[in-house]
Amino acid sequence: MARILIIDGHPSSDRNHYVHALASAYREGAEIANEVRRIDIAKLDFPLLRDPEDWNQNNLPADLGSAQDKIAWADHVVLLYPIWLGDVPAALKAFLEQVARPGFALEERENGTFKKLLKGKSAHVIVTMGMPAPIYRIVFRAHSVKSLKRNILQFVGFNPVRTTLIGHVGRSADYRKKWLQKVEKLGRRGR
Repeated sequence: MARILIIDGHPSSDRNHYVHALASAYREGAEIANEVRRIDIAKLDFPLLRDPEDWNQNNLPADLGSAQDKIAWADHVVLLYPIWLGDVPAALKAFLEQVARPGFALEERENGTFKKLLKGKSAHVIVTMGMPAPIYRIVFRAHSVKSLKRNILQFVGFNPVRTTLIGHVGRSADYRKKWLQKVEKLGRRGR
């Protein structure tokens, strides 16, 4: 039995968005054999970090202290979000900037390198987009997903980090239903 945290990174609280349905499908599958918790970015209230000094201080908003507790608790984190303007939505990026602070996610060493404090955890990034996923992978080289994986998740210790790209999300109800089933199956496998 694994401890799985689902982070629904869609910034809108409108439950009709497909990312919310995918997060719920993953949860349904995962709860069969795992302990599961969930964070909905749209339900959180926190300020943007505007100064590097704010990042170094430990004055974390209450909602985000709870989020850090859930991340610390988890063995595996599933992060779902839609591509917006070719990248991670701003609210999700702001969330990650807030929670991945020194003393929690990393620690600077005297030689200028960083100790990864979230080692031993794995992650799966599930991304939706309007364009076909192969176009995003080949033409755009999946740049934002690679950046999230390398510059945030792996930088603080997550390994392995798997990715699933779901393109053409507006295609058809049958297509979306098939992806819900695939994501539910990922949840059952705890991946």
